[in-house]
Parts: sequence; C-alpha cells; structure tokens
Amino acid sequence: MNSLQGKTAIVTGASTGIGATIAKELAKEGANVVLAARRLEKLDDVKSEILKITNNNVKVIAIQADMSVQSDVNQLAEKALAELGNVDILVNNAGQMLTSTIRSGQVEEWEQMIDVNIKGVLYGIHAVLPSMLSQSSGHIINIASVSGHEVTKTSTVYSATKYAVRAISMGLEKELARTGVRITNISPGMVDTDLNRNSAWNDRKMLEATDIAKAVVYAVTQPDYVNVNEITVRPVSSDSARVLRFYK
Repeated sequence: MNSLQGKTAIVTGASTGIGATIAKELAKEGANVVLAARRLEKLDDVKSEILKITNNNVKVIAIQADMSVQSDVNQLAEKALAELGNVDILVNNAGQMLTSTIRSGQVEEWEQMIDVNIKGVLYGIHAVLPSMLSQSSGHIINIASVSGHEVTKTSTVYSATKYAVRAISMGLEKELARTGVRITNISPGMVDTDLNRNSAWNDRKMLEATDIAKAVVYAVTQPDYVNVNEITVRPVSSDSARVLRFYK
C-alpha cells in the first residue's frame, strides 16, 4: 500500500511548475489530490496527467481558485471536504515573484505579492485548520524561498513576503503543538520553471521541480510523532556563482 493511501491533499498553484509536480508526486504515493489555481484549463491538463500516471487509482479534483480572494479559498476547502470527506495535507504553493525593489515604486506589483504570498497562505490555513483540528491530524506545507533567508538589492519586497511565510510557519508550529497538526516550511532555491528559465541568474544548474516535490513527500510521510519544521533546498554552489543569491 502506498504511504499516503486514503489521504487527501490540497495543492495550490497546481497548474504548472512546482505545484503541478508536487501534486503528481503526492498522487504517486496514493493521495487523493485537489488541484487549485486560477487557470482551470491548465488544471484539467494536470488532472489528466495524474490519472494517467496513477492508472486512475486516486481521485483528482480541479478547482478554479484565486488564493488572494478569501471566498475562493473557503469554497476550495468546502468542496474538498464535501467531495472527499477530509483534508489531510495543504500545500501552500501559490506565489507571485514580481518587481521587488522599493525604488521601482511598483506598488500594484507589491500588493499582488502581499495578497498571494502572505494573505493567500493565511487564507489557506484558515480554511483547512478547523477540520484538521477536529480530526487531530493534518499537515500544512508552506512553500517559502531562500529569499526568505537572504535579501538582495533586487528582492526587497519579494523577500519580505517570504520572510513572512517563514514567520507564519514558525509561529503556527508553536500554536499547534500537541494538536496532531504538523507544519513544515520549505525554502527552495532557484528552480527550473517557466518563471525562472530566462532569468539572468541562471548561470548554474538550477533545481528541478521534482527536487521540491520530493522534499514535500519526505515531510508528509514521516511518522506521526515526527514534525519536520524546516527544509532548505539549494542548487550546489559553483565558484563563479557562490556570491549570488536566488529567488524561488
């Protein structure tokens, strides 16, 4: 039997990249998966891929949701519970990486990052936490970034949002001690996705989305008494790139 058989996982930002790959890896472990993102047609593609690779042995639901809109997030959790009966894992993966310098004055882009990267994480936790507490089990995975550990001259606002994700993870772990609900913060370095592929910072081997998905699987498949609080996943440094710091 697969290690996550009978479990249900919600994965946000699941239409492409890291989120889609996380959803596939969780499904391979036997989890039923609820895919959430703004682009429903992309979610349907991911759903078809998951059903194919699992030989239709898991349930997959695709739900259009904007994580910056609380009513969307609440409906996401409600539909997951109504159709699958329980929510055991939430992967807060949806994120925005836009213009991050203060001097740019791109207030609208800052607001988008704050709305998705911080408020979206809080909305997701708020939506699933009551059911997790009632069943005395659950696992919340927050995807942060190495930019939540280090700030460059071009990452100020983005880094601030990812620092916030880490703070939420650390505080929530303490709030939920002895409840049966576990919290893991995962901070990826530069990952080879559409978002980063054309970046000027890609002069060394980037991580694969699978590397982050495997970290998620590692955390959620530990024994119930083990809580993996923090995972940082970086590319191996080279001499020419060691001084550089990377966004997710």
